[in-house]
Order: sequence, then structure tokens, then C-alpha cells
Amino acid sequence: MKGKAKKIVNPFIVVMLVVLLLSACNSDSSSSSSNNSGSSEEGKLTMTAWGNPAEIKVYQKAIDAYQEVNPDVSIKLIPGPGDTYKQKLLTQLQGSQSPDLFYVGGEYMSQLIETGRVAELSEFLGSEESYVKPDEFADGLWGAAKKGEEIYGAPVDSNPVLLYYNKKVLEEAGLDPNEPQKLYEAGEWNWDNFVKVNKQVAESGKYGYVAESGYLHMFNWVWSNGGQMYDEEGNIMLQDNEKAEEAIAYLYENVTNGNFKYAGSLPEGQGPDAMFMSNQTAFVGAGRWYTPMFSENESLEFDYIPWPTNTGNKLEPVTIGTAYLSATTDSDNLEEAKKFLSFYTSEEGQRARLEGNGNAVPSISSVDDIIEGAEVPEHASYLIDTRDIGKVETHQSIIPGLESEVTSIFDLMFLGENTPEAAIAEITEKAETMIQDYRNQ
Repeated sequence: MKGKAKKIVNPFIVVMLVVLLLSACNSDSSSSSSNNSGSSEEGKLTMTAWGNPAEIKVYQKAIDAYQEVNPDVSIKLIPGPGDTYKQKLLTQLQGSQSPDLFYVGGEYMSQLIETGRVAELSEFLGSEESYVKPDEFADGLWGAAKKGEEIYGAPVDSNPVLLYYNKKVLEEAGLDPNEPQKLYEAGEWNWDNFVKVNKQVAESGKYGYVAESGYLHMFNWVWSNGGQMYDEEGNIMLQDNEKAEEAIAYLYENVTNGNFKYAGSLPEGQGPDAMFMSNQTAFVGAGRWYTPMFSENESLEFDYIPWPTNTGNKLEPVTIGTAYLSATTDSDNLEEAKKFLSFYTSEEGQRARLEGNGNAVPSISSVDDIIEGAEVPEHASYLIDTRDIGKVETHQSIIPGLESEVTSIFDLMFLGENTPEAAIAEITEKAETMIQDYRNQ
């Protein structure tokens, strides 16, 4: 009887099968790793933030300072375009694919917290591992980043919004290049004189003040007239406040007659900052974030001036823009991310970023000497003056999506598709509904 034939296994085939199997495993591992945009290697972190090129350099200073004393940590900064930043970050968080650390605008912080992907920081910031403690920050800067005792982001700095004025544009219009400063010192930096200056600039063929529809600008105008948009409980009162209505009508009238220029109607691809740097416009409203970029432009002569008022007071409260640095709960190196976050927002981290031509005002008072000693521009001290009287707006920003809705309605008004009265009525109706829905959750 014949026995079974013995199977001969080709050793070459065995080797090839093993190679293919290992390749497939590596491929799966690589694919899995690539699905998470945060870093999975120990000591490696990713961070994203918006900002112009000069601002990105400022952020990098603190990263370099941290890596110098922590050589085992590598932090990659990923700049993000401002116009798509919020939506991209929200999408990344919802898909568990965000960088380890990210800048968050105060106006949409509450919306990001609702994703459940933003790490709570109070325990870590109160620990010995943290470079900064919560009580070192000014109370008024937390905004929507603090819910009761829970903290979801640390204020990286603060930015009281004032006006930049272009001396060359004023001079070419036949004005004293320091006209705003002289009017301010005389106690005459008011709405009427602001219009007169802008009208003369417009008649010279340049743009005057560039009006923007975001809350950092609209609240300034309302407050500069002694008005309010929300009461202390956070209820919309825009339609019931004569001073607020007057401020919005003032803006609409001056955009319509050409004294002011609406930012949304500037030449395509040209924002307020670009028009200012090319000496095409006299005034733009912003915090210190334009300063590094403006300082690099040798053909530009500029200075700060507080917002003009219509109350008889030399100064009225201004909006304080602030961003927060947050971490994602999905980070593979969450403890290291929290540690860097605390350094970045600490006195040491803020000094590394904000000394010289920094892009903001410190959020910790022990660092105020940075602003007091700044040489560019001449009246850098106005940043401290306006910060001390300013406010971080919280009523509108705490309601997810409300800021976007209000801004869109003001956009249409400035484009001439709505009257101030109609815009105010629409904003009031929208805000009342969204505020009530938020409270009923």
C-alpha cells in the first residue's frame, strides 16, 4: 500500500509570506497613527493657532523657551488661517483628530466645550506641576473658559481693542499727523471730531476708519456712547436702549455716506491690516496683535489712540479680546500638554512672547512692565489704560453660535441690505430665542 506523498514547502514562499504579513501589520499601524493629527510619540506635541506671520513668530518664542529647558519635549506649531480656523478646529475635535493644544477664541469657547473633547484644567493648574496658578490671572479675563470652578482654557494674554492711526495718510489729507493725539489730550477726541477727521481723509481719496461687524468693534461703539447690548443677567436689551441704537445708527450713517469704509466692501483680498500697511486707510480697530507686523513695515508710521467717545468722558470701557490655550482630552501626551500650557501662559512664557514688539498685553499684572517699557509705538501705555477700564464680553459669547448670527446681521446692514432698525429687531428676536434655548438645556 502506498503511503501519503510528503508535502514539500518552498522556503522562499515562506519568507515572502512572512514579509507580506509584517508589511500589512506595519501598514495598519501607520494608518491608525495617521488618523490622529495629535502626536502619539512620547514627548512630542502639536499645537495650532491663528495669526499673521509676525504673530506666529511671537508664539514660537515661548515654544523655543520651553524646549530649551525641556530638551526631551518637541512641540510643532501648526499655523491656521483665521477665516476657517474655528470650523476646522471644531471638526477636528468632534472627530478626535485635533492637535494636542490649540488656541480658542473667547466667542466660541463654550461651543468647543460642548464637544466634550476639551480637557478640564483646574486640578492641574492648582498642582505643583503647573508653572502658573489660576489666581494669578485677572478675574475679568476668564470669560466662557471658566464654568463655576471648572477651567477649560488659560488666558494666553489680553488685548484691549483701541484704534491704530496712520500718520502718513492723515498728513497726505492735510491734517496734522498727530491730530488724534492732540484732540485726545485736549479732551476733544469725540464722535463729532472723529467724523471730521475721517471725512477729510475720504475727500483726499483714501479710506478713513474701517468699520468691522464683529463684537470686538460693535460693543466698543455702543459702550463709547454709554449704551448696553445686554443687561447684567445676559438678556438682550439692544432694542430697548436708546444709546445703543444711536451708536449703530452712527456707524451705518457714516459707512453709507463714505466717511467710514465697511471692511466687507474692501477690494477683494484686502483686509483692514493690508490696507493700513499700504497707507490706504487712516484708522483700524484692533488689539496689539497688529503691532509686530506693522513694526516690520519701514514705510509705515503709526500710533495708538483710545476709542472716541460720545459721553463727554475721555475714556469709556472697551472690549478686551482674549484667546485661551486649551488641550484635547484625546491627546496621547495630555499631562505634558497641560504642563506646556501652564508654562505658555505663565509669567515666564508671557515674557518670552510679549517683550519687545509683542502681539498682546499680559494677562498677569506682574508682567505689565513689558508694556510700560515698550518703545513702539509711542503711546504703548494706552494699552494699559484701556485694559484697566475694559471688559471681556461674556453675555453674547457664552451662547453657542450667537456671535456668528449677530455678526452676519450687522454684515447685511453695512452692505445696505438692512436698516439699523431692522437689524436691531432681527438681532433681538434671534438673541432672545437662542438665549432661552441655551437656558432650557
